[in-house]
Amino acid sequence: MITIIDYGMGNVGSVQNMLHRVGAESVLSTDPESILRAEKLILPGVGSFDQGMQALQDRNLADAIRSAVTERGIPILGICLGMQLLSRRSDEGSSPGLGLHASETLKIPSSSVDGKILRIPHMGWNIARPLKEHPLVEGVAPDTRFYFVHSYHVVCDDPADALMAVDYGSILTAAFSAGLVMGVQFHPEKSHKFGMALLKNYAERPIC
Repeated sequence: MITIIDYGMGNVGSVQNMLHRVGAESVLSTDPESILRAEKLILPGVGSFDQGMQALQDRNLADAIRSAVTERGIPILGICLGMQLLSRRSDEGSSPGLGLHASETLKIPSSSVDGKILRIPHMGWNIARPLKEHPLVEGVAPDTRFYFVHSYHVVCDDPADALMAVDYGSILTAAFSAGLVMGVQFHPEKSHKFGMALLKNYAERPIC
């Protein structure tokens, strides 16, 4: 059973529907106690960093998430803003993040390709290339495309934590993994069969 953290800032219905399509059981939760009892967690997210952290604090969820992962050993997957909230901080705001991953969230740098300035946010389909073996990306081909919408990107303290990379004028981290803590910058719930495969991996494969 996967517990999807519902703090008012994520596509929780879409995530749950996609999990249902791959045969995974899930439940939406706003309750700190159910988060502490979870088998696996998903933290989705759409919106700004400070608003996301405030929404978690207002619902008494931030400490429960930290305790679930660090004390009870429960895996967590952050999606888009949810991935960024797992980091220490963000250029987007002044609130500290959950601090579950050794990383910072920075503004996507301005860049151009063939003289054309790339728009920010990075929006649309793009290839996210796996960088290492991991249960989350098992079976994911190097040319697999996912759907992105973001103006900020996560920079890992340890480059070895980068799980997938995307090229948007510069190479950005599309996903990270460090023990029980994982994040994807794209939206698997909007990425059709490619997102389904990734969520199926998270639901079915042991994470350690």
